[in-house]
Amino acid sequence: MALTFHGQGEPALARQLLTELERADARVTVFAVGTWLADQPAMARRVLDGGHELGNHTENHADISRLTPAEAFGEINRCAQRIKQLTGSIGVWFRPSQTQHANAMIRAQASRVGYPTCVSYDVDSLDSTDPGPPLVVRTTMSQVRPGSIVSLHFGHRDTLAAIGPILDGLRQRGLHAVSMKELLA
Repeated sequence: MALTFHGQGEPALARQLLTELERADARVTVFAVGTWLADQPAMARRVLDGGHELGNHTENHADISRLTPAEAFGEINRCAQRIKQLTGSIGVWFRPSQTQHANAMIRAQASRVGYPTCVSYDVDSLDSTDPGPPLVVRTTMSQVRPGSIVSLHFGHRDTLAAIGPILDGLRQRGLHAVSMKELLA
């Protein structure tokens, strides 16, 4: 199963979360918002140097489903170029912002930029609502299955506090957090 993270928020929390994941030998995919990478360029290397994957989550995290095709292309392409500038590659994965599933327009624009796959998720941890660590753990563990893709967020203390119990719960079920590339291999 894959743990995926919305890449935005306080960098200290993101670094702590990545360290916890690495201690547990978990690899994740981070879908970074371009403006966050502009403000925190070192985070791109930090993600990759930890053995994780870095994907595109648009430049400004706008509701991409409400944009025109040209605007959607611009949002995806600006983030892709920022990732390429920081890492040498646009990465493999794109996750649409503010919508769970990519529609045909979003898929077409992502493909134009160079992303053949738009990644969704089947488990929403609800961590971005800051419901408290026990609820993040309970919500995640009640839905996760082999092959699941879980949506989590950097920048939330509840997520940081919940990640250890989530990883323990996965281990107890015989599951391990892998990157999207490993999951789909």
